Amino acid sequence: MTSAVRLAALAVRRLGGALATLLVGSFVLFAAAEVLPGDAAAAALGGSATPADVARMHAELGLDRPVLVRYGDWIGAAFSGDLGHSLVDRRPVAEIISGPLADTLLLAGVCALLTVVLALAVGIAAGLRPGGLLDRLLSGGAVTLVSVPQFVTAGILTLVFSSWLGVLPAVSLVPFGEPLLAHPEALVLPVAALTLFSASWASRMVRAAVVDAAAAPHVEAARLAGLSPARVVLRHLLPTAAGPCAQVFGWLAGTLVGGTAVVEKVFNYPGLSRELVAAVQHHDAAVLEGIGLLMAAAVVGGLLLADLLAMAVDPRMRTAT
Repeated sequence: MTSAVRLAALAVRRLGGALATLLVGSFVLFAAAEVLPGDAAAAALGGSATPADVARMHAELGLDRPVLVRYGDWIGAAFSGDLGHSLVDRRPVAEIISGPLADTLLLAGVCALLTVVLALAVGIAAGLRPGGLLDRLLSGGAVTLVSVPQFVTAGILTLVFSSWLGVLPAVSLVPFGEPLLAHPEALVLPVAALTLFSASWASRMVRAAVVDAAAAPHVEAARLAGLSPARVVLRHLLPTAAGPCAQVFGWLAGTLVGGTAVVEKVFNYPGLSRELVAAVQHHDAAVLEGIGLLMAAAVVGGLLLADLLAMAVDPRMRTAT
């Protein structure tokens, strides 16, 4: 079996596992939304609604059907691209979350790009000389930033750059109808708060991969053969560390989409977290399930991407799988 065929077979197997995981996760999500306190029908009708009105609304929304039947209809429609309609204002869920989803993806995408660049630079610089002064400084700073909760980091950034220096807005307010990219200053603090945490965490993983790769027998043999340090690093050490690093960045790409909630809330960023909070407040299970399914798909997709990237750049992982 050729390497390409083996990689394709492994990719198909991984894809099947990812779909199964997403299916199980979707059922857990649907069940959790069902047991949330409150009633979307009662919330939509208002406090003056009678039990008969609520029962009639349940029938109109299909909430009186068995849970498994409703789950089957929902997941079948979701996999075909239809996330259903809001139980409160009857608008399509896809229409409600399309704008906030684009803003969240923009935030996560910019953060992911900066994270890859910073994590590689810091992780490689620290890992090439483990235990040295530069390693201790960079690793100490990374551990400190990872240990600080994101809302604290966001608060410090707001205090310094908004309250003290007055150079950036404290909240990500954009005039109605204008795109977020027309006001890039609204992105700076949210991106900085996310990137400081994610790049610090990823740099620790990159450092560990570089240190492990430096101890590999073929890297040591290249060093003993008298090759220049630059050639040892570029031709032998970094390719060995590429697989673990690819896994780290693939996983990070998925989790960033669902990991922006705290920062979005602190800066009042117009992303998915705002719609998620509103859905919980109004007991709108359809919107909650739609957002939850998208976030679960992002995480599962990120993990799948991490595996595929690692297998693509490191042949050892294909033979070990």
